[in-house]
Amino acid sequence: MLPRVYPIVDAANFSSSRDLLDFARKLVSGGATLLQYRNKQGTARQVLSDARNLRLATGQGIRWIMNDRADLCLAAGCDGVHVGQGDLSPESARTVVEAGKWVGVSSHTIEQAIAADATSADYIAIGPIFETKSKEQPDPAVGLEGLKKVRAATHKPLVAIGGITPANCRSVIDAGADSVAVISSLLRWPSKTVEDFIRVLM
Repeated sequence: MLPRVYPIVDAANFSSSRDLLDFARKLVSGGATLLQYRNKQGTARQVLSDARNLRLATGQGIRWIMNDRADLCLAAGCDGVHVGQGDLSPESARTVVEAGKWVGVSSHTIEQAIAADATSADYIAIGPIFETKSKEQPDPAVGLEGLKKVRAATHKPLVAIGGITPANCRSVIDAGADSVAVISSLLRWPSKTVEDFIRVLM
């Protein structure tokens, strides 16, 4: 089952691997149990090294999802892989990762979400729900009404992403999301903000 809060640790926000690891530890101390590691610019060697170190730094009982790279998910011993619209299909990702690992897939429209619902993906991410600063060229915002339509048209667990904060997360869950993925709003006070999300969503 997906936890209510799904932090994404994006290497682009950190100047060193040490800062990356420290941030992840703070997320876990705040109560995070499922995290995604995203690194769009690093070499395969760097991504693999950081992924292994993140797992070691946060300890057992914490699930790690690798963004994009099914091969590095397997090599790093992560618990699953998350693929985008331009990456491997969920079925292709499953041929790479071990049985039992999660496969998530991103969607940005109701049509993409419906298509993802017909795949073997374990969950579907939908967004951005609100305007976001985490991507240079974000897709148009889905909005809460769009999220409700996606929920009505799909059966798999939904992870909402994009512009979600402790102030608006309850409305996102009420609109049909099972979990909220968060990046930017965690950066300043990671531990406290995870605690805030959990408190609001309990």
